[in-house]
Amino acid sequence: MAKKQRCLRMESLPQDVVEHILERLAVNSLLRFKSVSKQWKSIVESTSFQKRQFKLREQSGDPDVLMVSAGPNDDINPFFDALRTLELGSSSAVKIPTDWDWEKTPYLVSHGSFDGLVCLYYHKISGFVVNPTTRWYRPLPLCHLQQLILSLGDSYYQLKHSHSKLGFGKDKFTGTYKLVWLYNSSEISLENATTCEVFDFSTNAWRYVTPAAPYRVVGGPDPVYVDGSLHWFTECKETKILSFDLHTEAFQVISKAPFANVHADMMVMCNLDNRLCVSEMKRPNQVIWSFNSANQTWHQMFSIDLEATSHWLGNFPYAAALAPLTLLDGNKKKEKKKLLFCSRVLGGTLVVHDPETKSYHLAFDADSIGYPVCYFQSLISIS
Repeated sequence: MAKKQRCLRMESLPQDVVEHILERLAVNSLLRFKSVSKQWKSIVESTSFQKRQFKLREQSGDPDVLMVSAGPNDDINPFFDALRTLELGSSSAVKIPTDWDWEKTPYLVSHGSFDGLVCLYYHKISGFVVNPTTRWYRPLPLCHLQQLILSLGDSYYQLKHSHSKLGFGKDKFTGTYKLVWLYNSSEISLENATTCEVFDFSTNAWRYVTPAAPYRVVGGPDPVYVDGSLHWFTECKETKILSFDLHTEAFQVISKAPFANVHADMMVMCNLDNRLCVSEMKRPNQVIWSFNSANQTWHQMFSIDLEATSHWLGNFPYAAALAPLTLLDGNKKKEKKKLLFCSRVLGGTLVVHDPETKSYHLAFDADSIGYPVCYFQSLISIS
């Protein structure tokens, strides 16, 4: 009765006041409150309200960490059955039910999330764009590369074509979401150094972009979205970074990097506070470089002591570069944010580095639980 009376009092307020109150609530609460009245349902489902609610959520604190199962569910791997949201500081993860068949299919997840959305995909099956909070999802059709892989069957693997990763991003001028598959072409008898496919959500179809990139790209690392562009490492004698503007759909090259002569396994790209960063293995440390796009220079942002993390990660930090995930505000009084990172070999082990105290602590630890991606909860979907 008391809850009903509070709702009635809320409904007596002007709509703009009601909206200001509602947009500060958690997504799960807002989903329940849609049933209170037609007015509240209309507010919660409006695009403008959802954008404001997400912006406030993004500004209010640290993101959640989603784990995407690295393989199908079976008796050996009982955790490979769903998306899971981690509880940092523990070894527990909350299962997120899904409405599609997950049990027999492994999925990869694109680097980063946008407006609370993530992209799940695999090279031989259709993928999804998913809102893990509301459980909304949109199936994706196969791109031309996926169709080619399926048509070639087992003979595809004899071509030794490096598996590229799918990029997910957003045109910062139009707000249009885009998926980009950039892959090397010569092994599969296509012209040019690379082939670029872009998914158009308005037509629900893939299309080619020409001219494609002028350099071959390293297939293993995830393309990283920063400030309206996706980025890849190039397969050059001196490593460069290839940038694809999602608005103009044109490529540019970022060169003169301090890691130009480093092997691709020893570095990984990431987005930290909307800045392009590269994490480079420089034993006994892991150095994280930040790119200043205004003057095209790099500076050192963090240095991680690999010995200090060895009791959690063993020798795995030396097998491949550690992957930074996000910066945590935590205590907002601190001048420097904490860094959350993980091992690319032990995906379920997450560590936090505090640059002010030069300390490290374990944020999450679970065996073989999947691929981590950070996201902020939202109500947003793609029509």
